[in-house]
Amino acid sequence: MTEMHPIGLSIRNAVKVYPGTRALKGVDFDIRMGAVNVLVGENGAGKSTMMKIIAGVEEITSGEISVDGQPVRFRSKEDAVKAGVGIVFQELNLFPEMTIAENVFMGREPLRYGFDINADHVKMETRRLLQRLEHDVDPDMPLGHLRIGQQQIVEIAKALAQDAKILILDEPTSALSAQEVEVLFRVIDDLKAQGVGIVYISHRLEELIRVGDYITVLRDGEITGARSMDGVDIDWIVKAMIGDKSKDFSSSISHELGEDVFRAESISLAKPGGGYVVDDVSLHVRAGEVLGLYGLMGAGRTEFLECIMAQHPESKGVFFVDNKELTTNSVAGRIEKGIALVPEDRKRDGLVQIMSIRENLTLSSVGRLARNFHLAPIAEAKKALEFITRLTIKVASQENPVSSLSGGNQQKVVIGKALMTEPKLLLMDEPSRGIDIGAKAEIYRTIRKLAAEGIGILFVTSDIEEVMALADRIHVMADGKITGEFGHEATATQIIAAATPMKQEEKVA
Repeated sequence: MTEMHPIGLSIRNAVKVYPGTRALKGVDFDIRMGAVNVLVGENGAGKSTMMKIIAGVEEITSGEISVDGQPVRFRSKEDAVKAGVGIVFQELNLFPEMTIAENVFMGREPLRYGFDINADHVKMETRRLLQRLEHDVDPDMPLGHLRIGQQQIVEIAKALAQDAKILILDEPTSALSAQEVEVLFRVIDDLKAQGVGIVYISHRLEELIRVGDYITVLRDGEITGARSMDGVDIDWIVKAMIGDKSKDFSSSISHELGEDVFRAESISLAKPGGGYVVDDVSLHVRAGEVLGLYGLMGAGRTEFLECIMAQHPESKGVFFVDNKELTTNSVAGRIEKGIALVPEDRKRDGLVQIMSIRENLTLSSVGRLARNFHLAPIAEAKKALEFITRLTIKVASQENPVSSLSGGNQQKVVIGKALMTEPKLLLMDEPSRGIDIGAKAEIYRTIRKLAAEGIGILFVTSDIEEVMALADRIHVMADGKITGEFGHEATATQIIAAATPMKQEEKVA
């Protein structure tokens, strides 16, 4: 089989270092031509980093890349395109106000006489590519008129227009219907027959087995499995993905749980192009309980938290705090009713980097600290010091900019800001993302301590070890739905299996 599929691109001993973390740790990876090279791993395993390096979006820190046996260095996306690499990112990179044809040939428009765009040729080629993808739509139609699945087809057409020798598909079926998935698989078979090397990344494990010829598994920036797809099953993939994470990480409950502090009933959030991001989700959290919501990228977990915080007023369903229905539809109103959120992106959504530690801590509580419509500086400083002490935030001075703190201490500031609103329910989106092991352990201790104080905690994570270490109960989300509910008896394999999206017909079966 390997003789039929020569190596087109090879990576050896690849290392990628970001400030504070090594995303890749000496990775070897081969892309075989005329074959589908499956790449799989948990969120944060290093898949996207490696694909960005191959596509020229990120530059490798150390290691070697060769194309057709010749060493290369990709310093830009243009370098990778010249070497025949095309990529379809999971997040669409399109312009909704422009036409389909303009999007497909953006930045590569063919010219007449060296200065005039050949619009007729652009439209003709776009129509040909769309027909190849079994989507016979008008190339002059504004892209924004298409639903999300059709826009993803346009993104694939855009990559095909570059005549790529190596095509990277990152979660290509995440927004496609079952019929569109079949079309994509037929196109993949056609490209394989033409000798194109395809890298296929997906969380849908049954898809990988169906479409893949070779498989590489990443875990924590290292390769844990690389082989032909012959004989590979879902159990093998899961074991390579999680390794010894399958051991029991459950935490014993060291305090009594109270009554339901929060309840969500039949929460739904529609997608702009059809279907649901959050699909009829119901759950409850008790006082003093830590409920983990585990799922992979695109499962709808973050959007569910945003619905709780009234960030999607168009969502459907009912929320209750202390058995009283929430009727307020503003973020401030939800905070007032006892709900606080620690967002996933603390730097963008949780902190104001140019402001001091004190100002960031009290940002959501200035109304509580005001005296006669004026902020009381002494009271504010005293309150900030109280939470710095309570959460053991390591600071030289609370007047220093929050940007001067380490990632773990910045996360504690975000938690402190939320706690200062005196919440009954604390929502946490990926609470330990981007912090080191020591800081992560401190965050875990903080979460358990807050639960012991009687706060209900609902946290979202894509880290299987984290959800098993922290949660008293575990709910799993996939494709916008709750697909599993587990207690301490659950294994990592069961949780990951529940988080793996399936086609609709398989669910029915």
